[in-house]
Amino acid sequence: MKIQIKNISSPAVFKVYSQKYNIFRDVYETGLLGLEIRDVKTSDADDIHKLVLSGNEICYKNISDGENNSSIFIPGAIGSFKKIGKKIVASGNEDAGYKILNTIKKYEAYDSLVYAFGSKTFDFKKNYVMGILNVTPDSFSDGGAYFDSNAAVKKALEMIEEGADIIDIGGESTRPGAELISVDEEIKRVIPVIQSIIGIKKDVVISVDTNKSIVAEAALQSGAAIINDISGLTFDKEMTGVVKKYNAGLIIMHIKGTPKNMQDHPFYDDLIEDIYNFLYSQSELAKSYKINNIIIDPGIGFGKTVDDNFEILRRLDDFKTLGYPILTGVSRKTFLGKTFGLEVGERDTASAITDALALKNGAKIIRTHNVKFGRQAATLAANLF
Repeated sequence: MKIQIKNISSPAVFKVYSQKYNIFRDVYETGLLGLEIRDVKTSDADDIHKLVLSGNEICYKNISDGENNSSIFIPGAIGSFKKIGKKIVASGNEDAGYKILNTIKKYEAYDSLVYAFGSKTFDFKKNYVMGILNVTPDSFSDGGAYFDSNAAVKKALEMIEEGADIIDIGGESTRPGAELISVDEEIKRVIPVIQSIIGIKKDVVISVDTNKSIVAEAALQSGAAIINDISGLTFDKEMTGVVKKYNAGLIIMHIKGTPKNMQDHPFYDDLIEDIYNFLYSQSELAKSYKINNIIIDPGIGFGKTVDDNFEILRRLDDFKTLGYPILTGVSRKTFLGKTFGLEVGERDTASAITDALALKNGAKIIRTHNVKFGRQAATLAANLF
């Protein structure tokens, strides 16, 4: 059973759910949110459906989840969802009722999350900026400008001065079509840079962009505090154990395929639901290892079309019920280039504008190449939204 609170206020989103559940337009009178319960046993769905209707609430049922499973959609507001959850508990279905109430609790607490990374506290009432540092010879964004360790360290210090809260270091390119490199080569690129930065700025929070557990362990031993796994724990099954061993933060990202093939005709049955289900299952896996300080990333640009990327940005708050801070990375990405006809080096302004809109829609961390612009976007969003 998966439970999600969705914002159905926009006509495009409403159309999706009106088609799935045969919802009529007058549903707007009940509120602009929807509580969706998926993968429910059909017998349980029938009982919940009747119970909700008996309280003069609106409730829709869809049996297309499979022969034995159904999904339920209840339009309304948070207050009505709480009453429904309590009513379901009282009816004897404590599992479904408490799951609904816990989902609401996570949704309401989204802006109150507090994490500790190293010696620093991150209070997610605020938003944060992550500076990207690619120590690769083939980065799509900077053409290997920071492949040299000295240049990389200098750039990291510059980003810290410009307001970066986290420095995200990557030693393997994840651009579309990128080839894999060896563990030894990735360690050779990343570890000296981590050690040099920490040697100068001891309290810096460093994230390492890797999907290899051996690289992750070497990075955490060297002082990194967060592992940013673009595979969402799917490429290397040992990653969860390493993150837990060092009590590190973990960014779980959604990707369709691998960097080499992810842009080969990506397709989704239901974009937001498919990404949500993946992030739900992988965050549950991380939780089973007692990993705290999980961050989720819907993976803009990683196996997504231009339209997919904009849809994710419009509907970021649909991921809030997972209960973890949302990170977005739009910086200099191809969908912005295609939309505005811009080369890579011309995309910083569009990136900053998109970052501000992502923060408005629920992102708590923006990942950017241009920290100066990113900090301006974050400050603007904090003051406006």
